[in-house]
Amino acid sequence: MADGGGTASTDRSTHLDDLPDAVLLQTISLIIDVRTRNSVSLTCRKWRSLERSTRTNLSLRGNIRDLFLLPTCFPSISHLDLSHLSPWGHHPADFHLLTRRFLLAFPSVVSLTIYARAAAMVPNWPNLRHAALVRWHPRPNQPPGFDLSPLLSSCPNLTSLDLSRFYCWPEDIPAALASHPSAAESLTHLDLLCSAASEGYRSSELVAIATACPNLRRLLVPCVFNPRFFDFVGDDAILAVAAACPNLSLLHLADPLTLSPSREIPDSTTTPRDDARITRAGLLGLFSALPLLEDLTLDLCHDVVESGAALEVLSHRCPRIRSLKFGRFQEVCRAAGLHLDGVAVCGGLRNLCIKNSDDLSDSSLATIARGCRQLSIFEIHGCALVSETGIRRLAAVLRSTLKEVIISDCRNLDAASSLRALGPIRDRIERLHIDCIWEKPGTLPADVATDDLDCVVDEFEFDEEGMSSKKCRYSDQNNNGGSEFWCKTFNRLRSLSLWLPAGELLSPLPESGLENCPELEEISIKVEGDCRTCPRPAQPVFGLSSLALYPQLSKMKLDCGEAIGYALTAPTGHMDLSLWERFYLHGIGDLNLHELDYWPLQDKEVNQRSLSLPASGLIQGCLSLRKLFIHGTANEHFMRFFLGMPNLRDVQLREDYYPAPDNDMSTEMRVDSCSRFEDALNRRVIPD
Repeated sequence: MADGGGTASTDRSTHLDDLPDAVLLQTISLIIDVRTRNSVSLTCRKWRSLERSTRTNLSLRGNIRDLFLLPTCFPSISHLDLSHLSPWGHHPADFHLLTRRFLLAFPSVVSLTIYARAAAMVPNWPNLRHAALVRWHPRPNQPPGFDLSPLLSSCPNLTSLDLSRFYCWPEDIPAALASHPSAAESLTHLDLLCSAASEGYRSSELVAIATACPNLRRLLVPCVFNPRFFDFVGDDAILAVAAACPNLSLLHLADPLTLSPSREIPDSTTTPRDDARITRAGLLGLFSALPLLEDLTLDLCHDVVESGAALEVLSHRCPRIRSLKFGRFQEVCRAAGLHLDGVAVCGGLRNLCIKNSDDLSDSSLATIARGCRQLSIFEIHGCALVSETGIRRLAAVLRSTLKEVIISDCRNLDAASSLRALGPIRDRIERLHIDCIWEKPGTLPADVATDDLDCVVDEFEFDEEGMSSKKCRYSDQNNNGGSEFWCKTFNRLRSLSLWLPAGELLSPLPESGLENCPELEEISIKVEGDCRTCPRPAQPVFGLSSLALYPQLSKMKLDCGEAIGYALTAPTGHMDLSLWERFYLHGIGDLNLHELDYWPLQDKEVNQRSLSLPASGLIQGCLSLRKLFIHGTANEHFMRFFLGMPNLRDVQLREDYYPAPDNDMSTEMRVDSCSRFEDALNRRVIPD
């Protein structure tokens, strides 16, 4: 009897669906991944209802003419992204009807991202608190501030405004804020760092913005720091900003040249090396006036001298400081003795970026590593005195915390030496950027450099529990005695970013030290330079097929937007853009990619950034692609090639660069052509 009763009690196994609805609802609400949420919604009707009621973020795709497809089963959506609706960058004639449908379908929206030719196209949600506007088309010929007036007047609860992808003029923002003082006072977050801005905000405009928004906690603005310009930003301006907005926790002030997608090439004839009017006294006053500061960026194109003494005070005046980025700051860390100086005194930093510091040396990096023991992100750009030794010492000391490293435009660091220097954190680093410069004049061979650059870290190493251990010797040699304590595999590397000059090959990448990356999921490749002056490459292919050795690679960004060539007939002995695209995209069919972002090469003289016939054919060969985003224009019959890709379900042309083409060429994709292609794409049967 007892045995029979026990058997009967175990006949029905417990299922996850037996949980109370409240517990199950809370469990599903914790799921973040979009594809996982979609899978959950397909389980049963009950789970579908629970998933729909707990989803708070949604990015809509599809053609805006198909209003009957607008979903109405997401009542809890609070963050809505409409910037990717097709046709990209265009709106229907009856936008007010579309607005009413959005308000009915998503009544709880508090955060909105939308492509707006004018701010009047923004739906007026009554509880909207965050708005991010996108516009890469030319600004309409309207009075200053007219673009933003409808948004500021109709959204009284707006606290955050993101215009980092919205092309406008510097005089628009002060005029709009002055016309709506109550809306300006309620703002706590204002982002104006637009990469398309050719001009920054002058001193009077910056002060006017800060005065109109006294409650700001986050402010990001491109500024004119050049002392040769009228009304440039100097000590008086930054002190006025600090006095007007004393609650700032994030302050980013950058020169517009540093926001450009192309890499800055120092040239004494075009970029005078005058000292900026940001002095030690001005920095001390700024730090004293902002005690709540946590994130500071001062990215200039002119030298800020004697900055080390001011940075020593930063950690005392701003005890919450966690992120610091500065460009053209000199004497940031002298490392003259055993004591800490300069930025090394800021021991609470988690994120540090140093750009174009002429006197930063290997000893400076060692001192920074001793002082900033909590760094998890480290970036270094354009520091000519830094070598493999300095990076290796910093990586060794920060082995337990460092997760992301960016090494760019450093004269003594090519790809191989950068990867060798990161030996102590190969098994820990998760995100990495390097320049793919395969040979450097005067660089030692790999075996000689490795033997000579071994370094002894005279510091106690801390394990993950914070307990100190004995001193360790870090070596990158293949020692048969087994003294190495790290492997040659990048075990945790998930994101890799590469920069290559035009005409350079990618194929040497695995041989330089990245042959073993078992968890690499995403790679970003940026090609920059003038292909018109490049000789024909030594090999006929760029080398994308060499990335096939990374088994988890599924997402790629191939940015050739800053590579310039001949769109029309090239002179004798040169390659036109179609041949260059064939060179760069050859071998993409060998990769098991699910998502591809591609920026075609361009010809600035004819303002053309368009997909060519060879590029369309090569991309078509990547049969595993699910999502394809082309950041440029294309001919309709070239786009039809993609209909033969069995798994492709999401294709879009995004002219997200300034000035975005307005379909004024007969051979480019127009709104009707884009709609016809999307209809044909959606009619196909997708296997999964």
